[in-house]
Amino acid sequence: MSESDPVTEKSDAEWREELTDEEYEILRERGTEARFSGEHVDRDDDGVYRCKGCGEVLFDSGTKFDAGCGWPSFYAAEDDAVETQQDTRHGMTRTEVVCANCEGHLGHVFDDGPEPTGKRFCINSVALEFEDEA
Repeated sequence: MSESDPVTEKSDAEWREELTDEEYEILRERGTEARFSGEHVDRDDDGVYRCKGCGEVLFDSGTKFDAGCGWPSFYAAEDDAVETQQDTRHGMTRTEVVCANCEGHLGHVFDDGPEPTGKRFCINSVALEFEDEA
C-alpha cells in the first residue's frame, strides 16, 4: 500500500469487494471462525503469516505452537505488527488483537502461552495468509 492509499481509509464497500464474505465477517466485523476449521491450525511449514486484509507480516512460523485450542497460536507477533485493545463482547473481558496497519480483527491474546513470552496469540486462520519460506 502506498502512503497515498492508506488501508485504514478504505470504505466499507471497498472492503466488501476485496474480501470474501467470511474474511469480511472476521476482519471487519470481529467474527470468529469455528474451532479446528481453519487451514492454518495444523500447518507446521516454515514461513510467515501475513494479514489477509493488507498483506503485512504479522507472525513468523518459528513462534507458532500447538495450543490445542482450535485456532493457530503464536507466542509472539512481529514488532509493531499488531495492536491490542480491550474486548468486552459476549459477557467476558478479553484482549483483542488487530492488525496495526489495517485494523483488521485477528483474534485474541491470552497469558497462558509458552516461554519466552507467556503469551498465546489465538488467531483466526481466515485472517491470515501463509507465505512459504522459499
